[in-house]
Amino acid sequence: MKKKDITILLVDDEPDILEIVGYNLTSEGYNVITADNGADGVKLAKKNKPHLIILDVMMPEMDGIEACEQIRKLPDLEGAIITFLTARGEDYSQMAGFDAGADDYITKPIKPKVLVSKVKALLRRYREEDNSSHVVKLGDIIINREEYKITQKGNEMALPRKEFELLSLLASKPGKVFKREDILDNVWGNDIVVGGRTIDVHIRKLREKIGDDKIKTIKGVGYKFVV
Repeated sequence: MKKKDITILLVDDEPDILEIVGYNLTSEGYNVITADNGADGVKLAKKNKPHLIILDVMMPEMDGIEACEQIRKLPDLEGAIITFLTARGEDYSQMAGFDAGADDYITKPIKPKVLVSKVKALLRRYREEDNSSHVVKLGDIIINREEYKITQKGNEMALPRKEFELLSLLASKPGKVFKREDILDNVWGNDIVVGGRTIDVHIRKLREKIGDDKIKTIKGVGYKFVV
């Protein structure tokens, strides 16, 4: 996909951020649209179906967390990459962002060239897959990668993006032990620093939904999916 065909939605209530970040991304050749509040951001996302969405957290009318949650409910935007760009670096804010369905978290201030590099890394995760090999069956679990949902013993459930990607990664090679650093690299990307606690939280949530016996902890190493 060429850069001119990639649409990036930038949502921030700071005019300087919209101008500087928007300018640098446009100069790279991307199609950039902007909004200064979460509510308008959701409307533009519905209309333009961007490939990448960059959200501030603290915004008027609707904050970034709520905007992210609403965007994640839109079927047409299931494949969109969402990252937060904000000055708030507290752990609880990051966890709230990931729980809302965000893929990444970028902290201000950041140099324009570094941001452009991070955007390129994020867009590498975006893939326009064909319609084959979307459904994988492992024991009593069916994973539908296209629809981002799983079925277990006939019960269908939708998972937040990160939980789904984590499960999909572990289930891609049943029995293989995925090291924690490999999980961070494949699910969160090696361009973002998150603590091991983030993995633990997502593993715990997965176990609550699919059962404790599906994912085994290898102490000091990582996790594996058991059929």
